[in-house]
Amino acid sequence: MKKLLVGAIVGGILVFLWQTLSWTVLNLHGKEYRKAANQDSIIQFLSSQFSDDGQYMIPAVDETATAEERQKAAESMQGKPWAVVGYHKAYNTDMTTNIIRGLLVDVIAALMVCWVLMKMTNSTFTNIFLGSVFIGLAGYLFIPYSGHIWFQNPGASTHLIDSLVSWGLCGIWLGWWLNRK
Repeated sequence: MKKLLVGAIVGGILVFLWQTLSWTVLNLHGKEYRKAANQDSIIQFLSSQFSDDGQYMIPAVDETATAEERQKAAESMQGKPWAVVGYHKAYNTDMTTNIIRGLLVDVIAALMVCWVLMKMTNSTFTNIFLGSVFIGLAGYLFIPYSGHIWFQNPGASTHLIDSLVSWGLCGIWLGWWLNRK
């Protein structure tokens, strides 16, 4: 139990530290969130159009549209501009809750990775390291890369770097920690 908990806590902290560096000091994700010209006018207009926080695809068909209506809409949108807008009514500068939640999520993810890796019958340093990286890559392929495929979300290569580095660091730690006698 000690190996699992210590492995998860330190592994989660390593993942969290890389994420922090990636998003702040190194600013690897800066190109994903560009500044819009006339941003004050745009946000004022969006505020007049959206009543709820959420993500909106524009243009989009009504949720109750028939298959035929969806097909017509898709054909009419072909080659035209479109957008995915994440809208929030109020900006909150207090990052404390987000930081705590982020760290907890990383520790929980590392706990799950650590648990899986501890079930390996051939738990060499290399196998544990590669197992950690492969699990991180599976998460990358499922969420960020799938979003990139369908919605051309920016930052696919940056998220790949994040996955490789963070879960590589965790894998190095776990490869050493889990093989200690």
